[in-house]
Amino acid sequence: FISKPSEINQTFYLKYQRSPEQATDYFYQLSKDSNYIQTKRIANNIHFKTASDYGDLDITINLSKPEKNPEQIKREKEMKQDIAYPKCLLCAENEGYVGRIGHPARSNHRVIEVPLEGEDWFLQYSPYVYYNEHSILFAKEHRPMKINRDSFARLTAFVEKFPHYFIGSNADLPIVGGSILSHDHYQGGHYTFAMTNAEEEFSFTLDDFSDVEAVVVKWPLSVIRLRHTDRNKLVDASDYILQKWREYSDPAADILAYTDDTPHNTITPIARKRDELYEIDLVLRNNRTTDEHPMGLFHPHEDVHHIKKENIGLIEVMGLAVLPPRLKEEMETIKKHLLGEKVTVAEYHHDWVQSIEDRYSLITKDNVNKIVEDSLGQKFARVLEDAGVYKTNQTGRDAFKRFLSHLNER
Repeated sequence: FISKPSEINQTFYLKYQRSPEQATDYFYQLSKDSNYIQTKRIANNIHFKTASDYGDLDITINLSKPEKNPEQIKREKEMKQDIAYPKCLLCAENEGYVGRIGHPARSNHRVIEVPLEGEDWFLQYSPYVYYNEHSILFAKEHRPMKINRDSFARLTAFVEKFPHYFIGSNADLPIVGGSILSHDHYQGGHYTFAMTNAEEEFSFTLDDFSDVEAVVVKWPLSVIRLRHTDRNKLVDASDYILQKWREYSDPAADILAYTDDTPHNTITPIARKRDELYEIDLVLRNNRTTDEHPMGLFHPHEDVHHIKKENIGLIEVMGLAVLPPRLKEEMETIKKHLLGEKVTVAEYHHDWVQSIEDRYSLITKDNVNKIVEDSLGQKFARVLEDAGVYKTNQTGRDAFKRFLSHLNER
Protein backbone atom coordinates (compact mmCIF):
# COMPACT_ATOMS: atom_id res chain seq x y z
CA PHE A 1 0.00 0.00 0.00
CA ILE A 2 1.40 3.39 -1.03
CA SER A 3 0.26 6.64 0.49
CA LYS A 4 -1.72 9.20 -1.49
CA PRO A 5 0.31 11.65 -3.61
CA SER A 6 -0.68 14.58 -1.37
CA GLU A 7 0.57 12.77 1.78
CA ILE A 8 3.88 11.86 0.14
CA ASN A 9 4.43 15.45 -0.96
CA GLN A 10 3.59 16.68 2.53
CA THR A 11 6.11 14.25 4.14
CA PHE A 12 8.74 15.16 1.53
CA TYR A 13 8.51 18.88 2.31
CA LEU A 14 8.42 18.33 6.08
CA LYS A 15 11.72 16.47 5.72
CA TYR A 16 12.99 19.15 3.32
CA GLN A 17 12.67 21.69 6.17
CA ARG A 18 15.36 19.70 7.99
CA SER A 19 17.51 19.21 4.88
CA PRO A 20 17.08 18.64 1.14
CA GLU A 21 19.04 15.38 1.51
CA GLN A 22 16.59 13.97 4.06
CA ALA A 23 13.74 14.72 1.66
CA THR A 24 15.33 12.98 -1.33
CA ASP A 25 16.53 10.05 0.85
CA TYR A 26 12.92 9.50 1.94
CA PHE A 27 11.50 9.65 -1.58
CA TYR A 28 14.24 7.45 -3.07
CA GLN A 29 13.65 4.77 -0.42
CA LEU A 30 9.89 4.98 -0.99
CA SER A 31 10.35 4.54 -4.76
CA LYS A 32 12.47 1.42 -4.10
CA ASP A 33 10.12 -0.01 -1.46
CA SER A 34 7.12 0.40 -3.79
CA ASN A 35 9.11 -1.44 -6.49
CA TYR A 36 8.72 1.52 -8.86
CA ILE A 37 12.51 1.45 -9.03
CA GLN A 38 13.19 -2.05 -10.38
CA THR A 39 15.79 -2.94 -7.74
CA LYS A 40 15.95 -6.68 -8.52
CA ARG A 41 16.41 -6.09 -12.24
CA ILE A 42 19.00 -3.36 -11.69
CA ALA A 43 21.05 -5.74 -9.51
CA ASN A 44 21.76 -7.76 -12.68
CA ASN A 45 23.43 -4.84 -14.45
CA ILE A 46 27.19 -4.99 -14.94
CA HIS A 47 29.10 -1.95 -13.75
CA PHE A 48 32.81 -1.19 -13.59
CA LYS A 49 35.20 1.76 -13.86
CA THR A 50 38.04 1.92 -16.33
CA ALA A 51 40.95 4.35 -16.63
CA SER A 52 41.21 6.65 -19.65
CA ASP A 53 43.18 9.76 -20.67
CA TYR A 54 40.23 11.76 -19.31
CA GLY A 55 39.85 10.09 -15.91
CA ASP A 56 37.97 6.99 -14.76
CA LEU A 57 35.02 6.29 -17.05
CA ASP A 58 31.93 4.36 -15.84
CA ILE A 59 30.91 1.39 -17.96
CA THR A 60 27.49 -0.21 -17.48
CA ILE A 61 25.96 -3.05 -19.42
CA ASN A 62 22.30 -2.45 -18.86
CA LEU A 63 20.29 -5.66 -18.41
CA SER A 64 17.39 -4.12 -16.46
CA LYS A 65 15.51 -2.31 -19.18
CA PRO A 66 13.22 -4.85 -20.82
CA GLU A 67 13.59 -5.38 -24.56
CA LYS A 68 10.36 -5.80 -26.51
CA ASN A 69 10.15 -8.76 -28.85
CA PRO A 70 9.06 -8.09 -32.46
CA GLU A 71 5.67 -9.76 -31.90
CA GLN A 72 4.83 -7.44 -29.03
CA ILE A 73 5.79 -4.34 -31.03
CA LYS A 74 3.66 -5.59 -33.94
CA ARG A 75 0.64 -6.18 -31.69
CA GLU A 76 0.93 -2.73 -30.15
CA LYS A 77 1.21 -1.12 -33.58
CA GLU A 78 -1.91 -2.90 -34.85
CA MET A 79 -3.98 -1.75 -31.88
CA LYS A 80 -5.99 1.36 -32.60
CA GLN A 81 -4.57 4.02 -30.29
CA ASP A 82 -7.59 6.27 -29.87
CA ILE A 83 -6.50 6.92 -26.30
CA ALA A 84 -4.18 9.87 -25.85
CA TYR A 85 -3.93 9.68 -22.06
CA PRO A 86 -1.28 9.87 -20.76
CA LYS A 87 0.28 11.35 -23.91
CA CYS A 88 3.70 9.84 -23.11
CA LEU A 89 5.64 7.97 -20.41
CA LEU A 90 6.77 11.24 -18.81
CA CYS A 91 3.39 12.92 -18.35
CA ALA A 92 2.20 13.66 -14.80
CA GLU A 93 -0.96 11.65 -15.54
CA ASN A 94 1.13 8.45 -15.27
CA GLU A 95 1.00 8.79 -11.48
CA GLY A 96 -1.19 5.88 -10.32
CA TYR A 97 -2.27 5.06 -13.91
CA VAL A 98 -3.68 1.51 -14.33
CA GLY A 99 -2.05 0.99 -17.74
CA ARG A 100 -3.19 -0.32 -21.13
CA ILE A 101 -1.62 -2.41 -23.87
CA GLY A 102 1.37 -0.44 -25.12
CA HIS A 103 1.48 1.74 -21.99
CA PRO A 104 2.69 0.24 -18.69
CA ALA A 105 0.78 0.40 -15.42
CA ARG A 106 2.06 3.01 -12.99
CA SER A 107 -0.14 2.30 -9.95
CA ASN A 108 2.97 2.32 -7.70
CA HIS A 109 4.29 5.57 -9.22
CA ARG A 110 4.50 8.81 -7.22
CA VAL A 111 5.92 12.22 -8.11
CA ILE A 112 6.96 15.28 -6.07
CA GLU A 113 5.85 18.78 -7.00
CA VAL A 114 8.92 20.99 -7.56
CA PRO A 115 7.87 24.43 -8.81
CA LEU A 116 10.61 26.05 -10.91
CA GLU A 117 10.71 29.65 -12.12
CA GLY A 118 6.93 30.06 -11.79
CA GLU A 119 6.08 26.79 -13.57
CA ASP A 120 4.79 23.39 -12.44
CA TRP A 121 7.48 20.71 -12.60
CA PHE A 122 7.62 17.25 -11.02
CA LEU A 123 10.42 15.07 -9.64
CA GLN A 124 10.48 11.29 -9.95
CA TYR A 125 13.14 8.58 -10.03
CA SER A 126 13.98 6.53 -13.09
CA PRO A 127 12.62 2.96 -12.84
CA TYR A 128 15.96 1.76 -14.30
CA VAL A 129 18.43 3.88 -12.30
CA TYR A 130 21.74 4.09 -14.19
CA TYR A 131 23.54 5.75 -11.24
CA ASN A 132 22.80 6.74 -7.63
CA GLU A 133 19.43 8.50 -7.22
CA HIS A 134 18.95 8.82 -10.99
CA SER A 135 16.05 11.25 -11.11
CA ILE A 136 13.86 12.77 -13.79
CA LEU A 137 12.42 16.25 -13.57
CA PHE A 138 9.59 16.90 -16.03
CA ALA A 139 7.26 19.75 -16.98
CA LYS A 140 3.56 19.46 -16.18
CA GLU A 141 2.81 20.64 -19.72
CA HIS A 142 3.36 18.04 -22.47
CA ARG A 143 5.58 20.06 -24.81
CA PRO A 144 8.73 19.34 -26.85
CA MET A 145 12.26 19.53 -25.39
CA LYS A 146 13.82 22.93 -25.91
CA ILE A 147 17.17 24.33 -24.79
CA ASN A 148 16.90 28.07 -24.17
CA ARG A 149 17.40 30.70 -21.49
CA ASP A 150 14.55 29.21 -19.42
CA SER A 151 16.39 25.85 -19.34
CA PHE A 152 19.46 27.44 -17.73
CA ALA A 153 17.25 29.30 -15.25
CA ARG A 154 15.41 26.10 -14.23
CA LEU A 155 18.57 23.99 -13.97
CA THR A 156 20.29 26.49 -11.67
CA ALA A 157 17.07 27.01 -9.67
CA PHE A 158 16.90 23.26 -9.11
CA VAL A 159 20.46 22.98 -7.73
CA GLU A 160 19.71 25.98 -5.53
CA LYS A 161 16.88 23.90 -3.99
CA PHE A 162 18.80 20.60 -4.04
CA PRO A 163 22.50 21.49 -3.79
CA HIS A 164 23.53 17.82 -3.31
CA TYR A 165 22.16 16.92 -6.78
CA PHE A 166 23.48 17.70 -10.24
CA ILE A 167 20.94 18.24 -13.02
CA GLY A 168 21.30 18.37 -16.78
CA SER A 169 19.35 18.23 -19.99
CA ASN A 170 19.65 16.24 -23.16
CA ALA A 171 20.12 18.36 -26.27
CA ASP A 172 16.97 19.31 -28.19
CA LEU A 173 17.87 18.02 -31.66
CA PRO A 174 17.69 14.48 -33.11
CA ILE A 175 20.92 12.35 -33.12
CA VAL A 176 22.53 14.43 -30.35
CA GLY A 177 19.38 14.51 -28.21
CA GLY A 178 17.93 11.90 -25.87
CA SER A 179 15.36 9.19 -26.54
CA ILE A 180 12.37 11.35 -25.53
CA LEU A 181 12.25 14.68 -27.34
CA SER A 182 8.45 15.00 -27.10
CA HIS A 183 8.29 16.01 -23.41
CA ASP A 184 10.41 18.72 -21.78
CA HIS A 185 12.45 17.05 -19.03
CA TYR A 186 15.83 16.96 -17.27
CA GLN A 187 17.82 14.27 -15.49
CA GLY A 188 19.66 14.61 -12.19
CA GLY A 189 20.89 12.66 -9.21
CA HIS A 190 23.37 12.22 -6.40
CA TYR A 191 26.40 11.07 -8.34
CA THR A 192 29.81 12.38 -9.40
CA PHE A 193 30.63 11.62 -13.02
CA ALA A 194 34.09 11.52 -14.58
CA MET A 195 33.37 14.78 -16.40
CA THR A 196 32.64 16.55 -13.08
CA ASN A 197 36.16 15.69 -11.89
CA ALA A 198 37.89 16.27 -15.23
CA GLU A 199 40.86 18.65 -15.29
CA GLU A 200 40.56 22.17 -16.62
CA GLU A 201 42.56 22.67 -19.79
CA PHE A 202 42.66 26.47 -20.05
CA SER A 203 40.65 29.51 -18.99
CA PHE A 204 39.34 32.34 -21.16
CA THR A 205 37.51 35.63 -20.66
CA LEU A 206 34.00 36.53 -21.77
CA ASP A 207 34.21 40.32 -22.30
CA ASP A 208 30.52 40.91 -21.58
CA PHE A 209 30.61 38.71 -18.46
CA SER A 210 34.12 39.38 -17.16
CA ASP A 211 33.26 38.34 -13.57
CA VAL A 212 32.09 34.88 -14.72
CA GLU A 213 34.87 32.30 -14.44
CA ALA A 214 35.12 30.47 -17.79
CA VAL A 215 37.25 27.43 -18.62
CA VAL A 216 37.52 24.68 -21.22
CA VAL A 217 37.48 21.20 -19.68
CA LYS A 218 39.90 18.44 -20.67
CA TRP A 219 37.25 16.08 -22.01
CA PRO A 220 36.58 14.23 -25.28
CA LEU A 221 33.46 16.30 -25.90
CA SER A 222 33.73 20.08 -26.21
CA VAL A 223 32.86 21.52 -22.79
CA ILE A 224 32.76 25.14 -21.61
CA ARG A 225 32.48 25.41 -17.80
CA LEU A 226 31.17 28.60 -16.19
CA ARG A 227 31.19 29.52 -12.47
CA HIS A 228 29.72 32.30 -10.35
CA THR A 229 28.18 32.83 -6.94
CA ASP A 230 25.11 34.42 -8.60
CA ARG A 231 23.14 31.94 -10.68
CA ASN A 232 21.51 34.72 -12.72
CA LYS A 233 24.93 35.74 -14.06
CA LEU A 234 25.40 32.15 -15.27
CA VAL A 235 21.98 32.15 -16.93
CA ASP A 236 22.87 35.33 -18.84
CA ALA A 237 26.31 34.04 -19.91
CA SER A 238 24.97 30.58 -20.88
CA ASP A 239 22.18 32.07 -22.97
CA TYR A 240 24.67 34.37 -24.71
CA ILE A 241 26.93 31.41 -25.61
CA LEU A 242 23.96 29.33 -26.80
CA GLN A 243 22.73 32.12 -29.11
CA LYS A 244 26.22 32.57 -30.56
CA TRP A 245 26.73 28.80 -31.00
CA ARG A 246 23.36 28.24 -32.72
CA GLU A 247 24.39 30.59 -35.54
CA TYR A 248 28.10 29.67 -35.72
CA SER A 249 29.73 27.97 -38.71
CA ASP A 250 33.36 27.03 -39.25
CA PRO A 251 33.59 24.95 -42.45
CA ALA A 252 37.30 24.26 -41.81
CA ALA A 253 36.24 22.39 -38.65
CA ASP A 254 33.22 20.72 -40.36
CA ILE A 255 30.83 22.87 -38.32
CA LEU A 256 27.82 24.23 -40.20
CA ALA A 257 25.00 25.88 -38.27
CA TYR A 258 22.37 25.03 -40.91
CA THR A 259 21.67 22.90 -43.95
CA ASP A 260 19.07 25.04 -45.74
CA ASP A 261 16.63 25.77 -42.87
CA THR A 262 17.57 22.76 -40.72
CA PRO A 263 19.51 23.79 -37.59
CA HIS A 264 22.49 21.69 -36.44
CA ASN A 265 24.00 23.44 -33.41
CA THR A 266 22.75 23.02 -29.86
CA ILE A 267 23.99 22.45 -26.31
CA THR A 268 23.81 19.73 -23.65
CA PRO A 269 23.80 21.73 -20.35
CA ILE A 270 24.62 20.40 -16.85
CA ALA A 271 24.34 22.38 -13.59
CA ARG A 272 25.70 21.73 -10.08
CA LYS A 273 26.75 23.60 -6.95
CA ARG A 274 30.22 23.44 -5.47
CA ASP A 275 30.07 25.05 -2.04
CA GLU A 276 29.02 28.66 -2.71
CA LEU A 277 29.65 28.53 -6.46
CA TYR A 278 27.09 27.67 -9.10
CA GLU A 279 28.65 25.79 -11.99
CA ILE A 280 27.22 25.12 -15.44
CA ASP A 281 28.78 22.97 -18.17
CA LEU A 282 27.84 23.76 -21.75
CA VAL A 283 28.64 20.85 -24.05
CA LEU A 284 28.68 22.00 -27.68
CA ARG A 285 26.80 19.63 -30.01
CA ASN A 286 26.19 19.44 -33.76
CA ASN A 287 23.95 16.89 -35.49
CA ARG A 288 25.09 17.11 -39.12
CA THR A 289 25.13 13.95 -41.20
CA THR A 290 27.40 13.33 -44.22
CA ASP A 291 27.65 10.65 -46.91
CA GLU A 292 30.59 9.15 -45.06
CA HIS A 293 28.81 9.34 -41.67
CA PRO A 294 25.07 8.98 -42.39
CA MET A 295 24.24 8.40 -38.70
CA GLY A 296 25.98 11.62 -37.69
CA LEU A 297 29.34 13.29 -38.19
CA PHE A 298 29.67 13.93 -34.42
CA HIS A 299 28.16 10.58 -33.41
CA PRO A 300 29.91 7.22 -32.77
CA HIS A 301 31.55 6.27 -36.09
CA GLU A 302 30.99 2.93 -37.72
CA ASP A 303 34.14 1.27 -36.38
CA VAL A 304 32.79 1.57 -32.80
CA HIS A 305 29.21 0.51 -33.59
CA HIS A 306 30.04 -3.01 -32.40
CA ILE A 307 30.11 -1.42 -28.93
CA LYS A 308 27.67 1.49 -29.21
CA LYS A 309 25.64 3.06 -31.99
CA GLU A 310 22.80 4.70 -30.07
CA ASN A 311 22.61 8.44 -29.36
CA ILE A 312 25.18 9.93 -27.00
CA GLY A 313 22.84 11.57 -24.53
CA LEU A 314 23.36 13.43 -21.28
CA ILE A 315 24.50 10.42 -19.22
CA GLU A 316 27.12 9.29 -21.73
CA VAL A 317 28.29 12.88 -22.27
CA MET A 318 29.29 12.95 -18.58
CA GLY A 319 31.29 9.72 -18.85
CA LEU A 320 28.90 6.86 -18.07
CA ALA A 321 28.46 4.32 -20.87
CA VAL A 322 25.06 2.64 -21.07
CA LEU A 323 25.86 -0.35 -23.29
CA PRO A 324 23.48 -2.92 -24.82
CA PRO A 325 22.70 -6.24 -23.02
CA ARG A 326 24.21 -8.34 -25.86
CA LEU A 327 27.69 -7.28 -24.72
CA LYS A 328 27.44 -9.38 -21.55
CA GLU A 329 27.53 -12.69 -23.46
CA GLU A 330 29.82 -11.33 -26.17
CA MET A 331 32.45 -10.21 -23.66
CA GLU A 332 32.41 -13.65 -22.00
CA THR A 333 32.93 -15.27 -25.41
CA ILE A 334 35.81 -12.89 -26.17
CA LYS A 335 37.49 -13.74 -22.84
CA LYS A 336 37.23 -17.47 -23.62
CA HIS A 337 38.70 -16.88 -27.08
CA LEU A 338 41.60 -14.89 -25.61
CA LEU A 339 42.29 -17.80 -23.24
CA GLY A 340 42.51 -20.19 -26.20
CA GLU A 341 39.09 -21.86 -25.98
CA LYS A 342 37.29 -22.80 -29.20
CA VAL A 343 34.37 -20.34 -29.36
CA THR A 344 32.71 -18.26 -32.05
CA VAL A 345 33.28 -14.52 -31.65
CA ALA A 346 30.74 -12.25 -33.39
CA GLU A 347 32.21 -11.11 -36.68
CA TYR A 348 31.79 -7.41 -35.88
CA HIS A 349 34.20 -7.84 -32.93
CA HIS A 350 36.99 -9.51 -34.97
CA ASP A 351 39.13 -6.39 -35.55
CA TRP A 352 38.78 -5.38 -31.89
CA VAL A 353 39.79 -8.83 -30.62
CA GLN A 354 42.76 -8.85 -33.00
CA SER A 355 43.91 -5.48 -31.63
CA ILE A 356 43.70 -6.84 -28.04
CA GLU A 357 45.81 -9.87 -29.04
CA ASP A 358 48.35 -7.59 -30.74
CA ARG A 359 48.64 -5.41 -27.64
CA TYR A 360 48.94 -8.08 -24.92
CA SER A 361 51.49 -10.86 -25.24
CA LEU A 362 50.44 -12.67 -22.07
CA ILE A 363 46.74 -13.14 -21.37
CA THR A 364 45.82 -15.35 -18.40
CA LYS A 365 42.78 -16.19 -16.28
CA ASP A 366 44.07 -13.68 -13.73
CA ASN A 367 44.27 -10.69 -16.08
CA VAL A 368 41.73 -11.41 -18.84
CA ASN A 369 38.83 -9.61 -17.11
CA LYS A 370 40.82 -6.42 -16.62
CA ILE A 371 42.23 -6.55 -20.17
CA VAL A 372 38.76 -6.85 -21.75
CA GLU A 373 37.20 -4.25 -19.43
CA ASP A 374 40.02 -1.76 -20.10
CA SER A 375 39.74 -2.35 -23.84
CA LEU A 376 35.99 -1.71 -23.63
CA GLY A 377 36.68 1.51 -21.70
CA GLN A 378 39.13 2.67 -24.40
CA LYS A 379 36.42 2.04 -27.02
CA PHE A 380 33.97 4.15 -25.03
CA ALA A 381 36.53 6.98 -24.84
CA ARG A 382 36.71 6.76 -28.64
CA VAL A 383 32.88 6.88 -28.85
CA LEU A 384 32.99 10.14 -26.85
CA GLU A 385 35.81 11.55 -28.99
CA ASP A 386 33.68 10.94 -32.10
CA ALA A 387 30.88 12.96 -30.48
CA GLY A 388 33.17 15.94 -29.70
CA VAL A 389 32.72 18.78 -32.19
CA TYR A 390 36.26 20.00 -31.48
CA LYS A 391 38.80 17.19 -31.29
CA THR A 392 41.37 17.12 -28.49
CA ASN A 393 44.33 17.48 -30.89
CA GLN A 394 46.02 20.78 -31.76
CA THR A 395 43.85 21.40 -34.85
CA GLY A 396 40.71 20.84 -32.80
CA ARG A 397 41.87 23.09 -29.98
CA ASP A 398 42.76 25.87 -32.45
CA ALA A 399 39.25 25.62 -33.92
CA PHE A 400 37.72 25.69 -30.42
CA LYS A 401 39.67 28.89 -29.68
CA ARG A 402 38.30 30.45 -32.89
CA PHE A 403 34.80 29.99 -31.48
CA LEU A 404 35.84 31.41 -28.10
CA SER A 405 37.27 34.50 -29.89
CA HIS A 406 34.00 34.78 -31.82
CA LEU A 407 32.17 35.08 -28.46
CA ASN A 408 33.99 38.39 -27.86
CA GLU A 409 33.47 39.83 -31.34
CA ARG A 410 31.19 42.82 -31.58
